[in-house]
Amino acid sequence: MYGDSGLEIEFEDRVLAHLQLVIGAKLRRHEGFFFSWRDDPALGDGRSSIWLESSIPLFMRFSSPERHQINREWLEQLTLSANHTQGLFLSTEPGEQAVPPKSRI
Repeated sequence: MYGDSGLEIEFEDRVLAHLQLVIGAKLRRHEGFFFSWRDDPALGDGRSSIWLESSIPLFMRFSSPERHQINREWLEQLTLSANHTQGLFLSTEPGEQAVPPKSRI
């Protein structure tokens, strides 16, 4: 859930586990940034972006109680992306196929 907007963006738990680490690190340092991803094909062939900063409430809910093993290579790619001027762009985990998130308001 993003802020008070009612926007809910669904990511698979494994993706969310990696995003939580990258986003959490940036927000702990009070660094604002854009977070972008490719949209689900049902929404068109575009991409979406949100602005993240420590003053915007963020709620992450996982579908299962298990903790996912972190892929260090992917975590590093996401972290490097988050530190670029264009912000964090959700890339596919090395060796996997992309599963676009679903957004709802």
